[in-house]
Amino acid sequence: MMHTGSFWTFHMVRDERLVSIALRAPGWFQGRRYPALAPRADMLHLDEEDYRREYQAILDKLDPRQVYEDLGPDAVLLCWEQRSFCHRRLVAEWLEKRLGVEVPEMSTNYHPDQADLF
Repeated sequence: MMHTGSFWTFHMVRDERLVSIALRAPGWFQGRRYPALAPRADMLHLDEEDYRREYQAILDKLDPRQVYEDLGPDAVLLCWEQRSFCHRRLVAEWLEKRLGVEVPEMSTNYHPDQADLF
């Protein structure tokens, strides 16, 4: 199942399922990147309403089925935010609505000794 999470949940973890959808990933991040889902730099200081509108315009240009196939069903979409509102959750809602899939947030810290975290 696809998930979302913060870079900080997976700090220094190497796992092929981790995908940055941020404008910039942390220097330590070694996972995949999917820049089509990154916000534009000029959006980072918008209020939530304007951000949602601008980000929806980005999503409207993408095919959700192709994005899901590109990412893979077990991908973990990461960005910087640790609070409830962020663009990774907008992506999750978009995929859930358009494809009928479930994309929950990872709320716990990753521990390599947990074999089946996902």
